[in-house]
Parts: sequence; C-alpha cells; structure tokens
Amino acid sequence: MIYSMTGYGRAEAFIGDMNFLVEIKSLNGKQYDVRLTLPALLKPFEIEVRNILNQQLQRGSIECIITIKQNGALKPISINTALAEAYYLPISELADKLKLSPENILSTLLKLPDVVNPAVEVIGENDWLSFRALLEEAIRELNSHRENEGRILEADLKERIANIEKEQDRVALLEVGRRKKVKDGLIKLLEEHVGKDAYDANRLEQELIYYIEKIDISEEQVRLKNHCNYFNEILADEQISKGKKLSFILQEIGREINTTGSKAYDSDIQKSVVIMKDELEKAKEQVLNVL
Repeated sequence: MIYSMTGYGRAEAFIGDMNFLVEIKSLNGKQYDVRLTLPALLKPFEIEVRNILNQQLQRGSIECIITIKQNGALKPISINTALAEAYYLPISELADKLKLSPENILSTLLKLPDVVNPAVEVIGENDWLSFRALLEEAIRELNSHRENEGRILEADLKERIANIEKEQDRVALLEVGRRKKVKDGLIKLLEEHVGKDAYDANRLEQELIYYIEKIDISEEQVRLKNHCNYFNEILADEQISKGKKLSFILQEIGREINTTGSKAYDSDIQKSVVIMKDELEKAKEQVLNVL
C-alpha cells in the first residue's frame, strides 16, 4: 500500500465561543516543507502544531492555514489610545492651518499605523486540547485523500513494472538465438573476406567465447528481475513512507536496462529495451508523487 503526497484536509468546529477552521493542502516535494499560517491566539503553540504536522504528514510540500472567528465575527481588536492622542494634536493643528473640517479626524486616526490592532489573547490548556483534536481530524482527512490517490498510483506502478517484466521475458526468448546469430555473422564475415578454409576454426571458437562473454546479458537480466521483484515487495510493504526507496530501486532498474541495451547488438532486443525505458520513465514520474 502506498500513499500519494497530494491531499487536502479540512476541519471546522466551535471551541468555546470561537469558531476554528483548519485547512491543510499537500503537494509533492523532495523533502518535508511546511508553510504555516496561524492567528496570534495560537502563536504560543506553534512548535506543537509544527511537530504534529511533521509526525503525521512526514513528507511533501505542506500548506496549513488556521483561522479563528469569535461568535461568527472577526476577532476582537484593541485601540492604542495613547498613540491616537499623540497623533491627534499635530493632525488637528494641521487641519486648523489648512482650514479643514475636523469632522473626519477620528476616521483618519483609526487608519494610522498601530492605532488599531488585533487583541492579543491566548487560549487555555483545555481549548488547546480541543483544537489539537480538530487539527488531527483535518490531518486524518488529508491522509485519507492521500490513501485514495495512492491506490491509483500503486495500480499504475504495478502495470509499469509488469510491462518491463513482459519485455524482459521477450529478451530472454531472443537471447536463445542471439549467440548463434553472432557466431553465424562472424563466420560469414570471415568467409567473405578471408575465405572459407583460410581461418583457424579453433582460434575462431576461442575468440567467439571471449566476444560472447563480453556481450553476455544474463547477469543484467537476473539483477533486473530481482529489482522488479523488490520493487513489488516494497509496494506491498505496510510502511507508509516509501517514495524515496522506490525511486532508488527504479534507478537500479534503469541501470540494468541501459547495460542490456549497450551489450545487446540485436535490433529486436533493442526494441524491447526502448519499451522498457519508456515504461521506466513513466514509473519515475509517478514515484515523484509517492509519499
């Protein structure tokens, strides 16, 4: 079973007289990266929130947005009256000098920097525990989404590996006649350029053995088969995060396919190699989304 890195989770609930909304979005990423937006009310618990996200989401590009409304309205504010009074005198003097009406001074004061600020509050321990349960509910929904996406990824990856194994079986059948084809080709070449009775048959056999050993692909095929089997074993493993491991296995699969192609010297085997490479690239693209 595999999980996708892509998912979305949302949870909303009233805690006391405040309405908490948690939205979490996850996209694929090489490492774990979180962008957390939370209100001042929860700032003292930021480290705990980040730890929970890290432990339960593990990998991906995460965006978590937490918003709070009180009694269905915006959060309360505080007015810095001392600062407003300090602003008032020069503004009123300027209004008198320019002979402007003082009716709009209050609205002007409220727009100046730091005069109006959100009220600074901190939730209690019981409310934090309730919020933590809400956060974990949003994470569970996101992970459920990841699991559903993972089923689709798993089916596709199994198909890609099965297609590679299918071509590998075809290569094994072609390999049976490849050595004879190589031998016949060399003999024909010698007969055309040297003459049928002008070369040493024993020496030819020795050279053929050396040449065929250099282009032998049996070891590559054994390793390729083992890598494909291991890939399927990891897919079936119960561990949640396995994207990096699957990516490493695909690199090894690619290495054996490339070596097979470089040693093949056979057009039909090369066709299978091309198909295997195509399936491998598709698998690599999908593994980028695996948790």
